[in-house]
Amino acid sequence: MAEHRIYAMSFASIYPLYLAKVERKGHTKAELDRVIMWLTGYDEAQLEQAIADERDLRAFFAQAPQMHPNASQITGRICGIRVEEIDDPLMQQIRYMDLLVDEVGRGKKMTSILRGTVVA
Repeated sequence: MAEHRIYAMSFASIYPLYLAKVERKGHTKAELDRVIMWLTGYDEAQLEQAIADERDLRAFFAQAPQMHPNASQITGRICGIRVEEIDDPLMQQIRYMDLLVDEVGRGKKMTSILRGTVVA
């Protein structure tokens, strides 16, 4: 079976799309970065480096310092598929990130988006 094309897409090519989405809905880069850092464990400098070196999504998630232990609490549908039912761990991580970005765009409370955890 062929690998999904999204795995080879650079995080740097997707990040501006996420940013445009949240800004179009009245939210900020800081909110976007906060949810991505919460999910992946990247800090601000590491996130900027991931964008600068144009790593693909496979490497972006493989090199993530630590996926948040509450990531499995992220539920919902992306493209009609429930994220909690996705078998491929990498695809599930990508879709977790998509859902978090959607939640920021919809104006959901940050404590709810971060599944009850507080990030400094």
